[in-house]
This record gives sequence, structure tokens and C-alpha cells, in this order.
Amino acid sequence: MRITVNFNAKIIPWAIIRAGHNLHEFTSIHPEYKAWMEGTKNPTVKQLEAFAKKVHIPYGYLFLDQPPREKIPFPFFRNNKADTSFINVNVYDTIHILQRRQEWLSNYLRENGFQRLGFAGSVTIKSSVNTVVASIRKQIGLNENWAAGFTSWEEALKHLVGCIEEAGIIVVFNGVVENNNTRTIEVDECRGFVLTDEYAPFLFINNSDSRAAQMFTLIHELAHIWTGHSAGFDNDKMLPANDPVEKFCDAVAAEFLVPEKTFIHYWKETPDIRKASRHFKVSEIVIARRALDSRVITKKDFLAFYHEYKSRELKKKEDQSPGGDFYATTRKRISPTFAAHIQNAVKSGRLLYRDAYKLTGLKGDTFEKFFEKLT
Repeated sequence: MRITVNFNAKIIPWAIIRAGHNLHEFTSIHPEYKAWMEGTKNPTVKQLEAFAKKVHIPYGYLFLDQPPREKIPFPFFRNNKADTSFINVNVYDTIHILQRRQEWLSNYLRENGFQRLGFAGSVTIKSSVNTVVASIRKQIGLNENWAAGFTSWEEALKHLVGCIEEAGIIVVFNGVVENNNTRTIEVDECRGFVLTDEYAPFLFINNSDSRAAQMFTLIHELAHIWTGHSAGFDNDKMLPANDPVEKFCDAVAAEFLVPEKTFIHYWKETPDIRKASRHFKVSEIVIARRALDSRVITKKDFLAFYHEYKSRELKKKEDQSPGGDFYATTRKRISPTFAAHIQNAVKSGRLLYRDAYKLTGLKGDTFEKFFEKLT
């Protein structure tokens, strides 16, 4: 006997659209969903559970009177407009995954006598950009010419991330939801976001983005921690959103990576983006952005370069072979600092394996092997 279940059919179209599908196209491929909406057929429990999994919603949502109003607790700047009315479901779920990790870590650090991070929320957007840059450099132990010792900006980026983590900031690089490679986070939906906290700030960088853009996003989000403002953005064309905090954080990022006075002096002698990129050990797009901010190139020139550069990056990405080391990738997705706290909490009995699995998205032998490699 086929046992069906009653549910709120109004949730079906909302869930399909929320998951990023076109309603008409999706129901054409899955006509049973259209029948459910029209009330001509009711699903079984297993069918309803499968639908919930397919569109990435909790099963219980299907029995609500109305679709829930999902909001994120901070502004998310998209295409130069502050808009939190709709956010891609993969970005939304990633934010909540990191919020759960942050909540656990912040409580864990407090309970175990760790000191609050004095730099978190220590400045305002009225502060001097140079003062904030100096504060960041001092905190993470890098001077103005810190990148000079590296042969490439990629090596400089790796070192920079390590210094930021040493300061107590969790840096997560990921381009999918947790470890689900079928749920990608598109760059035009999110380049990065930051969750501020006095004990455990989390900084997310979209690993699908070009390595070039990642460096600027990293420092931009770092500046957010100093101002104490959580936020997310797609940073369209590497240009700032029309918001005072975003403009301030962009200015800090530019000054940190390429000090204006030094840059202008160099540009007068060598007005070449590629050569400046090699000299300052930053990506060409960061140099182009600094040139725009310093008014040595026009916005038209910048946009022309941006599109040409983006085409080159896309071609480079297409030429790269897929794959890679799972555990090395997972290390970046979780953050070595966060993983170390998880490991210590499990070993000391302050965290159950069951909860550690949920926080890391790993379990069983994969969990054990990851932490073996971590040490």
C-alpha cells in the first residue's frame, strides 16, 4: 500500500527557486513536483525527503505554513548594491556553517582562558587609513617591504595567510559548500565574507576566484575585522560598493599591499602594470586597482585592463588540470588553526567525536587521516 503524506504545497515553488532553478524548467524535468503543487498527487515520505535533499532545505520546512524568511545577519554587497533580500543558497549555507564553527570556537576559547583579540573592532572608518595599515602590519608581524623576500606574489600570499592565522584569525578558502563538490560557490555570487568576533573572527575567501583577486579580498576582509563590521561581497570588477565601510576597507587593502607614495614614485619611472606587479609581489589586478585609486590611469583604462586580465585568468584556469590532494584542499577549507583547536578539544575530552565530525564535515577514517596529516 502506497502511503502518502500531507504537506504545504506552497513551499515547493519557493524551495525550487531558492535553490537557483527556473521553476518552469525544473518542473518540466520533474513533472511529479508540478503534480504536488497542483494537488493532483501527494508524495510519499521518501519522495518528500528526496526533494528536500535535492533543493537543500531542511525536511521540516515542507510543513511550515509559509516559507521562512531567511536573512543573513550582516550586509552582503552585490554588484555595488547592498542587497540581502536574496542570496544564493550555497553562499547562505556556507555562512551558516562558518557561524556554527565560530560559535563553538569562540565559546571554547573563552572557557579555556584565551584572551580577546584587542585589534578586533579597534578602529572606525574615521581612523586614518595609514594608521590602520600600520596596526595590521604590527599585529601580523609584517613591515612595509615584507613581500620583497619572495620570488612571486603566490608565495607572498601563502606567507601572508600564515601570519594572519598566527594572529588568531581563521582563514577559510573554499569554492564549494563544505566538502560537497557538486555545490559550487560562484565568484559572481561571493568573493568573500567576514564574521567578526573578539575571540574567533572567521574570514572566508572563495577559492574558485583567481589567486590574484584573493589577495585583495583577504586584506579587504581583514580590514573589516579591525572595524568590527561583518560583511560579504562579490566586489564586482574589483571596484568598491557604494558604502562608507566598504570604501574604507578597500583603501586599507590598497595601502597595505601597495603603499601609495612608493607606488607613485615607482610608476613615474616605470608606468607598466606587469613590471609593477613583479616589483611589488602582488597581482596585476591589484596594481591596476592601485593605479586607478592613485589617478595615474582612468576608470576606462582600468576596466579595459580588467576584462583583458580576466580573459587571461580564465584561459589559465581552463588549462589547469583538475584534481589535487584531498587533504591539502581540506586543510585550506577548514583552516589549520581551527583544525588544531578541534584536535585539542577532542583529545582533552572537551569535544565529542560526533560533534567534531559535524564541525569539520569529516568523519570516521577520513577524519582520523586528516588529523594525522595535520600534525
